[in-house]
Amino acid sequence: MPYEVTLIPGDGIGPEVTRAAQRVIEAAGIAVRWEEQPTGAAVAEREGTPLPDRVLDSIRRTKVALKGPVTTPVGTGFRSVNVALRKALDLYAAVRPAKSYPGTPARFGHVDIVVIRENTEDVYAGIEFDYGSPVTGSLVQWVERNTNIDLSDDVGVSIKLISRHGSERVIRFAFEYARRNHRRRVVAVHKANIMKSSDGLFLQVAREVAAHYPDIGFGDLIVDNLCAQLVQRPEAFDVLVLPNLYGDIVSDLTAGLVGGLGLAPGANFGVEAAMFEPVHGSAPDIAGQDKANPTATILTAVLLLRHLGEDAAAARIERAVTEVLRDGAVVTGDLPRRPHGRTVGTIEFTDALIAEL
Repeated sequence: MPYEVTLIPGDGIGPEVTRAAQRVIEAAGIAVRWEEQPTGAAVAEREGTPLPDRVLDSIRRTKVALKGPVTTPVGTGFRSVNVALRKALDLYAAVRPAKSYPGTPARFGHVDIVVIRENTEDVYAGIEFDYGSPVTGSLVQWVERNTNIDLSDDVGVSIKLISRHGSERVIRFAFEYARRNHRRRVVAVHKANIMKSSDGLFLQVAREVAAHYPDIGFGDLIVDNLCAQLVQRPEAFDVLVLPNLYGDIVSDLTAGLVGGLGLAPGANFGVEAAMFEPVHGSAPDIAGQDKANPTATILTAVLLLRHLGEDAAAARIERAVTEVLRDGAVVTGDLPRRPHGRTVGTIEFTDALIAEL
């Protein structure tokens, strides 16, 4: 019986890179019945929303989705489809591995870090009050009445939410992930020296949870200290668990250490469903031109197959990625070109990966 998987092609380069992943999964011998569910700006024009209920209904039924990048308007327009999916499906833990592969523009050749990001809280919870609105003015007055802080009236406000429940489940997920994948150490990342009520709670819960995993090492770092250390000695880190905003930023940093977002896979896990998506954006400037690097989405497919229990196929695909990158006979435009190599497009690069399976 084929697996049933919801496919969200996304927009920009999304359809191209998700198609590449589909081809590689098929070539690895895994039968999948894909239930395609478009989202994004074009869908919003036709259906009045970038994320119709049919998409959520599909994922709730199949329990697993492969998703391409979806463009989010900056400053105006609809809110992020990515954030909406994570919140609607309660996909509370994002897993973003950063691993060095040969033949890439990696700054270091020995990075193997997994960033685990809380996915539903923090300032990404979407509780915001617009600059100049009467509600914002009332909020400012309330804060001034109940604290000793004088606030300026000309502010926009975003509220940072860190709960005990949200912190505990993502931190426990990080330790379980470390144990299941034979990882040695989990580091909780925070800014508890300044944000004592929110990040302080995250750190407190991390220490409590860590006490139940004596077989896994534990430490904590302030987020700015972590960033400095990551670019000096990334080999010192194994599993990082972070609140939402820091996790978003740090996962891009670790992707940069290993050659860029074109090599960065991602997965989102909840109790009832899992969604797999590359970390990179939709790159509309090269959409439809057969220029996109599909590696991140193909490595995301590796995570999907492992989730389905297809470990042997996942390992074959990752070995094929490693060999094609090491050999350098074909590279996409974002990868270093070797003297013996050619720059090729998405389709031909995928062909080379399939030939290695």
